[in-house]
Amino acid sequence: MLVASAKSDSPSAERVALATQELKSTLDHKIVTNAVIRSQHANVTTYLPNEPADVVVFAETVADVQQAVRICAAHKVPVIPWGAGTSLEGQVNAPFGGVCIDLSRMNRIVAVNSEDLDCVIEPGVTRKRLNEELRDQGLFFPIDPGADASLGGMVSTRASGTNAVRYGTMKDNVLSLDVVTPSGELITTATRARKSSAGYDLTRLYVGAEGTLGIVTGITLKLYGIPEAISAAVCPFPSIEAACNAVIMTIQCGIPVARIELLDEVQVRASNAYAKLALAETPTLFLEFHGTEASVHEQADRFGTIAAEFGGGPAAFAVKPEERTKLWQARHDAYWSALPLRPGAKAVATDVCVPISRLAECVMETKRDIEEMGLVAPIVGHVGDGNFHTTLMVDHDDPADVEKAHHYMKRLVARALAMGGTCTGEHGIGQGKMGYMAAEHGEAALDVMRAIKRTLDPDNIMNPGKIVAI
Repeated sequence: MLVASAKSDSPSAERVALATQELKSTLDHKIVTNAVIRSQHANVTTYLPNEPADVVVFAETVADVQQAVRICAAHKVPVIPWGAGTSLEGQVNAPFGGVCIDLSRMNRIVAVNSEDLDCVIEPGVTRKRLNEELRDQGLFFPIDPGADASLGGMVSTRASGTNAVRYGTMKDNVLSLDVVTPSGELITTATRARKSSAGYDLTRLYVGAEGTLGIVTGITLKLYGIPEAISAAVCPFPSIEAACNAVIMTIQCGIPVARIELLDEVQVRASNAYAKLALAETPTLFLEFHGTEASVHEQADRFGTIAAEFGGGPAAFAVKPEERTKLWQARHDAYWSALPLRPGAKAVATDVCVPISRLAECVMETKRDIEEMGLVAPIVGHVGDGNFHTTLMVDHDDPADVEKAHHYMKRLVARALAMGGTCTGEHGIGQGKMGYMAAEHGEAALDVMRAIKRTLDPDNIMNPGKIVAI
């Protein structure tokens, strides 16, 4: 679970000093070497150690990014892209030192093509700001990982979230990317056309690459019309198994739910206290239905029938925007609401994803592990696509507690893989889950990934120490 520092393999101080000097001579006021700022630009959100870069560059234009990358390439100094710092697996750490390129100032919404239902943005635009800008045109971007992440970071980690069951993940909603390569060249991966069979799919290559192949500097996204009617619901169940089985039947029956989220009784208790809710402290589904007034009512009625078959309900509905916002904010704040459950401990957020038919089995066995091992680990999940999370509370000053947490996480991933699933549905690999890649993909597939990395980034300067070891 814990990742050792690789600073001993860092580029020489002389090369870093030369690169820093050259960066200052060309980008000057955009360069920061202050220790506090550097620390803020490394991992701060989870259990992994904070490993800052030697320099932070606040890029404002594509030319800034290209210039910084070219200087780093010339001196073979690592480059770590940074968006909003919300990554959960150490994607923004600099284990070998180097230069962090902060893209938050590249935050222009370049174009909104409402007739084509797409937009062109810079990577520093956050999802909340984008939707605020789109609202007046009756449009929205649906991918919602909870945190107000930057869209560049969401591309790089192949983010998804609560709406993925209906709208897909980032890989389904990115039409094209502008990418600065490890040599400092700028490429465009595709056009704005909705489909193409022209050559390799470079867009999908960079979506989810976590900055290990290049830096995203421009994004073309699909947009959607704001639904005519939206209704949210909260539905209690007598057990985790009943709730999961209701989810499975809902998906198998083809009900086009926009969101269907699971909170176990521990998470419901935490959310009640943190968000001032008054929910029954029992396994609960949060749902949302999108469509016309008639279709929303039909979806809700069909779900209600399914829920009743498994002893669930009655569902309580929230139609007013402020009611829905409060409900979903409580879901998004699950990480923070879990912290008071074990004062003094730190949260380790982890996720797996399994085929929907194995969801109930996987969640039940995970729940059994948590109880038998005496852990505090509320379960939440985007269960409509088989993805669920546990927020494991760990005392990092207690080696026995850390070892127990490590053992639990290994069992969780092994279970998901045995069921045909994945070690991460949406958090990404970064540093934290590199150790599971061989078990999931096999060495032959990892060799293909390494070959791609070596070909595109022969000096291994782009976010090294993430996804696959070179």
